[in-house]
Amino acid sequence: MTTSERRAAEPPASTAFAGRRPTELATVFGGGGVFGIAFNLGIAEAFVDAGIDVGRAAALGTSAGAWAAAHLALGMRFIDTFEGFQDEIPRRPDLRRGRMAAICRAVFGADTLCPSVRAGVVALPTLRRETLRGDEHRVADLVAASSAVPGMLAPQRIDGVRYVDGGLRSMASADLGDRAARLLVVLPMSGPMFGPAGRLIERRTVREIEAWQRRHRGAEVTVVRPTSDIAALVRRPDHLFDPARAKECHGLAYDQGDALARAWVSTAGHAA
Repeated sequence: MTTSERRAAEPPASTAFAGRRPTELATVFGGGGVFGIAFNLGIAEAFVDAGIDVGRAAALGTSAGAWAAAHLALGMRFIDTFEGFQDEIPRRPDLRRGRMAAICRAVFGADTLCPSVRAGVVALPTLRRETLRGDEHRVADLVAASSAVPGMLAPQRIDGVRYVDGGLRSMASADLGDRAARLLVVLPMSGPMFGPAGRLIERRTVREIEAWQRRHRGAEVTVVRPTSDIAALVRRPDHLFDPARAKECHGLAYDQGDALARAWVSTAGHAA
């Protein structure tokens, strides 16, 4: 059975996880290029270091967010992998088939599975928004599919279906997050990022979060956006792929995440 056939036989992604017993914490990580990987991991690693075990939480990642979700599930840190992939991710169109998958295999391994991870993707030619599960597909394939920016990278084929960057339909797909008592949503491309564009992305994500909350009554949601200092690092879209800006972003995001995590622990007693 192909992925599309299996998806057709299952409930929609928005409800497939709704009937499961809620976990204490689930996470959603949004897209944003190499800069987004740095922001997502800066925030998340600070939470881990504060004793909040986001690495074991059910995670939904889109594009850069899929990179972050896989890193956390595998116990990997930004500082340990960034030097290896920072110059490999194309900054100009590179439509060679399998280009992104090869990069992802070098980072995550060729056959690694991540049962707690899902990746937001868009299927071709239908443009249907889907999530692919890390207990069914290799994490390198999931991350490559979720990161295949149309016009920049070739689609990633999985089980005969071509997939492209989930950000084509939504930068986070927060409405498809796993059922949990508390949802942590990290949005690299929201708030002060890119002015009106960032506000537009945030409005869409707020609607997605509201839809998630309607299905999971009583659950709490924490949304993390870049500070003005972090947003100031990026003035043009190509800055999202600048390694030096990404490194600086990671340090600032870690500091932001550290303050948030400490407040979370003190108010919610959420330390693992």
